[in-house]
Amino acid sequence: MPTEIFQKAGELSAKKVPYAVATVVRVEGSASAKPGSKALIDADGKIVAGWVGGGCAETAVRTEARNCIASGRPQMITLDLMDEVLGVGMPCGGLMDVFIEPVVPKPELLIAGHGRIAETLAELAYQMKFSVVVNDPTASQERFPHADRLVTDDIDFDQCEVTSATYLVIATQHKADHIWVQKALQGNAAYIGLVASRKRSRLVLDYALAEGVPAEQLSRVSAPAGLEIGALTPEEIALSIMGEIVALRRGTAAQQTRKGETTSEGATSNRAGGSAGKVISHCETGS
Repeated sequence: MPTEIFQKAGELSAKKVPYAVATVVRVEGSASAKPGSKALIDADGKIVAGWVGGGCAETAVRTEARNCIASGRPQMITLDLMDEVLGVGMPCGGLMDVFIEPVVPKPELLIAGHGRIAETLAELAYQMKFSVVVNDPTASQERFPHADRLVTDDIDFDQCEVTSATYLVIATQHKADHIWVQKALQGNAAYIGLVASRKRSRLVLDYALAEGVPAEQLSRVSAPAGLEIGALTPEEIALSIMGEIVALRRGTAAQQTRKGETTSEGATSNRAGGSAGKVISHCETGS
């Protein structure tokens, strides 16, 4: 692997930027790239280092690399360079197998609050290879031994950035939970779960609606958080929430075990969005 590839991969990993490594593993017939050729491709489908061939072959690899980054799953694709109509548009006279491996940073679980549910969630998230951040004045390493970061003095709620890669569980026991909901929506969090009773959930979402938050945005909030598994104990509730997060990440039908509920004037909690991931074993069109 060229030094440029190593250096760029190190830079992206240090910045926690997702990317994919595309490697040509087999060439049959005529092709511009050779076995071992590599390229790094970012989440936008841009080649940031290396080379795996030009023209439509490159376009097809870039497209599938984006899909792999989104799903977090590696993929082997075959590019047909012999057929200008049914292949990738390059009548070069060969076939090329390319292995695409996504390199995606650990997902972040941000837990706002404390209590046994929060503590169990942190433990489960650690086991699921999440990076765990806990934001609460009472948080301690003893209660959250596997947390990567504890934030105990965030008076203005600005020490924890919420982005589209953040999975947020609000377990503040009714202290500023409405502020966290709005912060999560503004940051377009990947998941927003509110640990509260149905009555309290309705009050929080109604308040956000009155504050001008659109009902369609509030539909992204899972309130009360968790899959419908009949959970009663704090540990079972934490399990149901973690299950919901995993279902969302993996795009499985497990999401549908939740009941949609009207939470505020037409805003329905869908608990977890997403759809089944696309599985590709061959790339025939390059589109």
